[in-house]
Amino acid sequence: MLATAWQQLERCGLAEHAHAPAGTLPLGLQRVVEIARALAADPCLLLLDEPAAGLRYLEKRTLAQLLAQLRAHGLAILLVEHDLDFVMGLADRVVAMDFGEKIAEGLPREVRKHPAVIEAYLGGVEEPLPEPQAA
Repeated sequence: MLATAWQQLERCGLAEHAHAPAGTLPLGLQRVVEIARALAADPCLLLLDEPAAGLRYLEKRTLAQLLAQLRAHGLAILLVEHDLDFVMGLADRVVAMDFGEKIAEGLPREVRKHPAVIEAYLGGVEEPLPEPQAA
């Protein structure tokens, strides 16, 4: 089990923090510790609920890079997230919901232009969401 934990710390770029109590790490690294902990169970699907909440820009970018790397190595990820920039730059497919109802589904480039998504997430402002960035 210790070898598995170490392997996941290395996989997530946390080896240098292996001996630090998780609570002493910055919030962005604490989120990565949570992901490494989940990966130790060798899942085929990683379920994440609001992993970018409260993170700063660089922490979000680092998290997005890690998730893209995990996906590239065959791990399926189901992400629930309100940060549209984070989602649009990471997801292959998006389901947008408003008060528990699905309002749009499809490719990020399609969903970000959907009138119901613009209304629900941007207050009806006709400014489209940013183009997805390659991870």
